[in-house]
Amino acid sequence: MESARTMKPFAILLIFAASTSFALAQTAAKPATGAKQTGARSASASTLPPGIPPGHGIVKTAFTERYEDIRIGTGALAEPNKIYKVHYTGWLASNGHKFDSSYDHPGMPVMGADGKPALGPDGKPKQGPPEPITFPQGYRSVIPGFDQGFYGMRVGGKRRLFIPWQLAYGEKGRPGIPPKADLIFDVELVGMTDVVMPTNHPAVMPGGNLIHPGTALPQGHIPVTPVNPSKPQ
Repeated sequence: MESARTMKPFAILLIFAASTSFALAQTAAKPATGAKQTGARSASASTLPPGIPPGHGIVKTAFTERYEDIRIGTGALAEPNKIYKVHYTGWLASNGHKFDSSYDHPGMPVMGADGKPALGPDGKPKQGPPEPITFPQGYRSVIPGFDQGFYGMRVGGKRRLFIPWQLAYGEKGRPGIPPKADLIFDVELVGMTDVVMPTNHPAVMPGGNLIHPGTALPQGHIPVTPVNPSKPQ
C-alpha cells in the first residue's frame, strides 16, 4: 500500500498540465527559424510499401524528445500501463534553474513504538526520507514528455530527459514554468507495480473512458481508479 503522500505538490501540477500538453503534442509545431526547406520534397515515395500512394508535400519534423542513460538498471524492464515509482529533479533548460525535486519533499512522519509520531530534538515530528512519486504510465496523468521518458529503462536505472516545450507545459507554461519552456529531468525508476481496479469502483481507461465494474476490458488494457490515480489501491 503506497502512502497517500507519495504524490507530491509538483506531481499534482504535472497532472493538471497533462491534458493540455497532450493535446498540444498532437499538433504539428512550426518549423524552426532558419530550417532548410528548399528542395525538401517528400522522400517517402521511395520508402513507402506497395499500395500506398506517394505524397508530394514538404517533410517537416515537429519536435522530438531526447534522453541520456546515466545508469543502467538491473531490475525489471519498464512496461506500459504500470504504476511507476519515480524519483525526479527538474530544471529549466534555458538557465538551469531547479524548479522542483522529489528529494526536496519530506517523507512521512517517523512513528514511535507507541504508535505516535516520534519527536526530534527540536520537539517537532521526525520526518522520514524523501519518498518517490507514483503515477500510472500511459494514462495522461503527467506531462507527455515525462510519461514517455521511461521506455527501455529497467528498475534501478537513472536517465536524463530533454523535454521540448510541446511535450511539457506548452505555450502558456505554469507557475514557476515560463511559456514555451524546454525542460530537463533526471529520473530514477525506483519500482513498478500493477494497476489494480478497486472493487465496486469505476475505472478510467487511457483516453478518459469510464469502465464500470463487471464490464469486460479490452485485451491488453489495465484500468486505473479515478479517485486517486497516483496511489495503488
